[in-house]
Amino acid sequence: MIDVEALYRKYGPMVLRRCRRLLGDEERALDAMQETFVSLLKNRDSLTEKAPSSLLYCMATNVCLNILRAGRGRVMVSDEDVLLNIASNEDIESAGLARQILDQLFRRVRPSTRTMAVMHYVDGMTLEETAAAVGLSVSGVRKRLAALRLRLRELEEDEP
Repeated sequence: MIDVEALYRKYGPMVLRRCRRLLGDEERALDAMQETFVSLLKNRDSLTEKAPSSLLYCMATNVCLNILRAGRGRVMVSDEDVLLNIASNEDIESAGLARQILDQLFRRVRPSTRTMAVMHYVDGMTLEETAAAVGLSVSGVRKRLAALRLRLRELEEDEP
């Protein structure tokens, strides 16, 4: 069984930094960090302490992505900041378009694929680092990201 308290003491600051980076808001980041560890606590009997930092990093990323997705209807500064980083464009109209494209792009993919995309494209992690963090092979990550890029191309072609 996982010692959640020890992991909280050791990896809590890392999880909080991750949540701050993705959410851009201290209060929401603190909530996301707590939600990450509550989830760990709920699932502690089925998890092992193998690569706890990678596990917590992935869990925190998923929690934050869920928070961003849940807040989709509300315009939030942190959401715009994340989209601007992804789209690499400071134009508000382009950010709105990026939000629509990302919503369509991620609508039908596994949550783990979204996590991989954020780790690789936003965080700048290598394929090897991303694979280690999510527990897949490098070729598995490469295939999922290639399928995501193909879906993006298809969406771009469908745009008028």
